[in-house]
Amino acid sequence: MPSIELHPAQRDDLETIECLMQFYTYDFSEWLPLNLGEHGFFNIVPLTEYWRAPATRPFLIRVDGELAGFVTVDAETHLPGAQHNIGYLFVSRRFRGQGVAKFVVSTLLSQFRGQWQIFHIEANQPARLFWAAVIPELSGDDFTQHNLSIGGFPCTVYRFKRSQTSAAPTPIL
Repeated sequence: MPSIELHPAQRDDLETIECLMQFYTYDFSEWLPLNLGEHGFFNIVPLTEYWRAPATRPFLIRVDGELAGFVTVDAETHLPGAQHNIGYLFVSRRFRGQGVAKFVVSTLLSQFRGQWQIFHIEANQPARLFWAAVIPELSGDDFTQHNLSIGGFPCTVYRFKRSQTSAAPTPIL
């Protein structure tokens, strides 16, 4: 069973996260019209204001001590009353299917109480299957599901309340 760790990112880690955004964007280019620049990189606008927002909390994901991805919690919500949102969630392909993302999300839900929203674009079938499987379990089957257009793309938005903190879960393979 892999050892999964979630570390709050420090200021020095933001450059690492910005580099990982290339891989995140590469994955999304399967479902969104994202183009490579002339130098072979995606033209990603630096997220300076996003990182400075008081509610933005970036984390690095490590599996067996190795960098495996990143996740952010923010307050950029699309449903009234929601307080927390998963802004970005990226797990390197080598670590997918090992319970890493579920562990990370469960750990964050344990740390941040209140009204949550989690959304995915409909075209992203792996995300659609993942969230449809874990939201009922992690919310205690007490959630609402909404279909919205976000950024011009059809999305599914889940909303639920996390009122208690609990111990971090054991990774499930």
